Amino acid sequence: MPDLSQLPSIDKLLQQKEVQILDGRFGRELTIKALRSSLQEIRQSFLEDSSGLPSNEEIIQRAAVRLEMWVTPTLKTVINASGVVLHTNLGRAPLSADTLQAIASAAGSYSNLEFNLATGKRGKRSMHAAQVLSTLLGTESGLVVNNNAGAVLLVLAALASGRQVLVSRTQLVEIGGGFRIPDVMRQSGAQLLEVGTTNRVHLFDYEDALKTQDIALVLVAHHSNFKLIGFHSEPSLEEIVQAAHRCEVPVVHDIGSGALLDTAEYGLAHEPMVQESIAAGCDLVCFSGDKLVGGPQAGIIVGREALMASIRTHPLARALRADKMALAGVNANLLHYLKDEAPEQIPVWRMISRPLDDIRSAAKNWQTYLGAGEVLPGFSTVGGGSLPTEEMATFLLALSPEKPDAFLAALRGSSPPVIARIENDRVLLDPRTVFPGQEAALLRVLLEALKNTAP
Repeated sequence: MPDLSQLPSIDKLLQQKEVQILDGRFGRELTIKALRSSLQEIRQSFLEDSSGLPSNEEIIQRAAVRLEMWVTPTLKTVINASGVVLHTNLGRAPLSADTLQAIASAAGSYSNLEFNLATGKRGKRSMHAAQVLSTLLGTESGLVVNNNAGAVLLVLAALASGRQVLVSRTQLVEIGGGFRIPDVMRQSGAQLLEVGTTNRVHLFDYEDALKTQDIALVLVAHHSNFKLIGFHSEPSLEEIVQAAHRCEVPVVHDIGSGALLDTAEYGLAHEPMVQESIAAGCDLVCFSGDKLVGGPQAGIIVGREALMASIRTHPLARALRADKMALAGVNANLLHYLKDEAPEQIPVWRMISRPLDDIRSAAKNWQTYLGAGEVLPGFSTVGGGSLPTEEMATFLLALSPEKPDAFLAALRGSSPPVIARIENDRVLLDPRTVFPGQEAALLRVLLEALKNTAP
């Protein structure tokens, strides 16, 4: 009858050649921790079922599995064959080569993040990216924080804490991750003053409130990932700005995705552009750096210096500040727009503008290589809360495995994981969002999955 005293000691296991190999790969302390955890698991199992004890080899194998699990990163590179360009769950915008290089350079060495090279004294990190923002957009000032939710929170806290902010009921939106305009306003200390109804707001709603209430700001929020249709109306941005300015109240426009190029030129509906908000007279504009701008995660605020000064010096600005890697990446990404090379250099715009013939050719090449599937016309989407009802024509490779859900699970469990979608019991793969350098890995994964799921 086996008993727990027959289990080997840690010291004895450490003498085994297989453990010494693990020791060399993972380090002594982590290897010992894995052995102890494995032995503890075995002891617990033995108390519940005393039928037998594993061999030394099995104990070592359990420890090896633990070690691999502990050191394997949970954040993995995946192949996005879903056709969603800005896939929020897959990290949104992939970065350009120049942006990646700028981030690597900032991360791998010292920099003048908060050091004034001219004076030799402490500098301000807020200056980085401010120049390119002002040059690109013609604004007095700009500031980069960690994301757009943080940008809106900071603006409200710095300029409207304890006071009323006027917002249309048509714009009290919730976007991905539970970001709600009313909740953000409450956290900032600002007081929400709603006007209009869920589907309709008139200019006189704004005018009446501006004349009769003590209002710190007018906030105009982009509808983002939903669209009002049917019986609805809202005054134009220009009309709202004019009404607010007659009462000397600043207007903040939160446009979310923050397009810097006209999406209508790529066969899509027009998405509000930062340049248009500035031209309309908005005092401040907040937008994301990682959606249609196509850069790293960031929130960007541009506008009047008189307001920006209060924002930069607010205590919350430190909590929400961008680090050196984000600042370097934002700056490099914005330079693509400044140099009029964004459609060619920024992956998001390359995917949006990818020629249909090129996509069809890629799908046919996949079909030929795999010897399976059917090439069909279909649709890609922008995603990321942008252009919620818009679709882009594409071509898809449609596979018909016996069990589509199991096939999709096998793709997700592959190395690298592949993300596709199911429609009408077929697995659909869209070349639009697959980088050319990923095609070999994609086809290898697909071929293996087809072999393993063949009837």
